[in-house]
Amino acid sequence: MNQQQQQNKIKNPELQVPKNTQMSERDFINDQLATEKYMTSSYSIALNEASHAALYQDLAGICQQTQDCQRDLYNVMFRKGFYALEAAEVQKMQQSYQQFQGYTNQLPYGNGSGNPSMN
Repeated sequence: MNQQQQQNKIKNPELQVPKNTQMSERDFINDQLATEKYMTSSYSIALNEASHAALYQDLAGICQQTQDCQRDLYNVMFRKGFYALEAAEVQKMQQSYQQFQGYTNQLPYGNGSGNPSMN
């Protein structure tokens, strides 16, 4: 990693974990986070397929709790230094914006013309 990339990192000091064959705190939290991500995805699919309003509401509440748990686990991992973020350069953000703005112009409803059936 070069000097510029290192300076763009947003990171907490990493908690030192033993390097051995036993699961560390990092391993356990990472496993929990992966499980929560999987559960959130599964609940999202179930919400799309729920045909009963009360079932939908129950699933929506559970899905939100699962997403909150996922976010909490991510925050724990970030605080412990297990995740690092890279500060985005303004030029890269502008390039990405322009790229995706070009994509929206190709969509039938994304170009500001509204719903074609209403015109």
